[in-house]
Amino acid sequence: MTTRVVAWRRTDEDAGHSLARMERRPGGWLFHGTEVLAGPETLLACSFRVEVDDAWATRSVEVTAVSAAGERRLVLAAGDDRRWTRDGEPEPALDGCVDVDVAATPLTNTLPIRRLAGLAAGEEVVTPVAWVDVPALGVTRVDQTYRRLGERSWRYSDDAHGAFELTVDDDGLVVDYTGMSTRVAG
Repeated sequence: MTTRVVAWRRTDEDAGHSLARMERRPGGWLFHGTEVLAGPETLLACSFRVEVDDAWATRSVEVTAVSAAGERRLVLAAGDDRRWTRDGEPEPALDGCVDVDVAATPLTNTLPIRRLAGLAAGEEVVTPVAWVDVPALGVTRVDQTYRRLGERSWRYSDDAHGAFELTVDDDGLVVDYTGMSTRVAG
């Protein structure tokens, strides 16, 4: 994969879609996209940009959200030592996190899945994640467990949000995210 564009339809909202673009760059990957929820209960838009290195570890994240509460923006960055900053200021609570999980998109689940692609069925790894709530853009450190169920199926869980099953394609991109979304293009 050098460049791909994919889209998902939300299965947990009346009218929600997500579009994302992945691009190979020297030294890693660039992911960016948008999620829009326009249902009777939820009105919001979220755009994101995530840069990862060749080892699929997150280097930087920019997220913007628009909702009834207004517009918010968040910038996270990790140094080589996995020390994090939030909007340019040290954020020690995130130090050691390898991934960022932007709650509005299934795309960010691809990052640990790609990094953990060598796991055999039945094996699991616990990885520290900076979990970004949308639209508030609050950031919480969460330990997520990724368990490989089969060649293209995974289960991930954490104490704060529960457990979810994911099916992926050959590139590790989410096809179905049980209870959240299903891919409709790409």
